[in-house]
Amino acid sequence: MDILGFDYPDAAYFYLLHDMWCRPCGDGRMEVGVTAFGIHLSGDFYMCRPKPVGTLLGQGETLAVAELSKSVVAIKSPVSGEVVERNPLLEDAPELVHQDPYGRGWLVRIAPSRWQADLAQLAHGDALPAAAQARMRLENT
Repeated sequence: MDILGFDYPDAAYFYLLHDMWCRPCGDGRMEVGVTAFGIHLSGDFYMCRPKPVGTLLGQGETLAVAELSKSVVAIKSPVSGEVVERNPLLEDAPELVHQDPYGRGWLVRIAPSRWQADLAQLAHGDALPAAAQARMRLENT
């Protein structure tokens, strides 16, 4: 789905507060990454270091640290659970985060622990366009 020129794939759930997405992998895990709008705000990724496998996270807790062109930022998790896989491509090619945010640029895969509770903070389906536009207006884009 295109919202004001930014891609929001239908299969994903969006944590708009922190410009993150998560998407079911089909095996109980959730793939997690940064939204196209989040990349627009932050710029190019020069380094991205996700938390190690086995890390337990709550929704909104720091999932990774990224080095951008002019800053280092904490990336927040859209979903609670355990990190079960890190994207191995990011070690040698962190630019995949901004080049292919919904494909090869995913950050981690998480085994969710509070999916039903976390859903309250995620935008998806019919509610997504209005929520995403409201988020974009906060940034004056």
